[in-house]
Amino acid sequence: MDILIYVLLGLTSVIGLAIIGERALALRWPKVVPPEITTALASCRTRADVKMLARVCETRPSPLGRLLMQAADHLDWPKVDNVESLQTAARHEIVRLERRLVVLEIIVGIAPLLGLVGTIVGMMTLFGNVGETGLNDVAKLAEGIGLILRATLLGLLIAIPALIAWSYFTKKVEVFAVEMEALCEEFIRRQYFDKQP
Repeated sequence: MDILIYVLLGLTSVIGLAIIGERALALRWPKVVPPEITTALASCRTRADVKMLARVCETRPSPLGRLLMQAADHLDWPKVDNVESLQTAARHEIVRLERRLVVLEIIVGIAPLLGLVGTIVGMMTLFGNVGETGLNDVAKLAEGIGLILRATLLGLLIAIPALIAWSYFTKKVEVFAVEMEALCEEFIRRQYFDKQP
């Protein structure tokens, strides 16, 4: 039973590290809000400039680029309809940015619980051995205490980095959402400047 606990803790650790690495690469600023797109957006003042912005968005695929293309493709719509369509697309992009973060959140909760299960198994082993041999067999006593401490420690060592990463990535997605909202709002405002809302 103790081997199963260690295998589960090891598997949890590997999954957590893989997700942390993947999200660290996916949630880099230049990948989500490329500077080339923000530069092109700053110079996109009129409807005639939208084609130039679209070319830049196509060369740098990103959440911001997809949102701007969504808004640009519907400039013939009334402003209210375009904004609603953009908000729906933005929710989809945020969900894509938050992908796999729920697994990190689960690891934060499950790793200490697996450690606790290891603690219980260790205590059962310890008291089972004490019942069979009494307190005379120090080796069996030490084995049970060792399992208790190792399982608890491993559970916490897995949960703490996962909690840090989950908190960091969640906050980073919020920052990306605010930045993309501001940039898209600026784009819509410029494109509908002379139009009725």
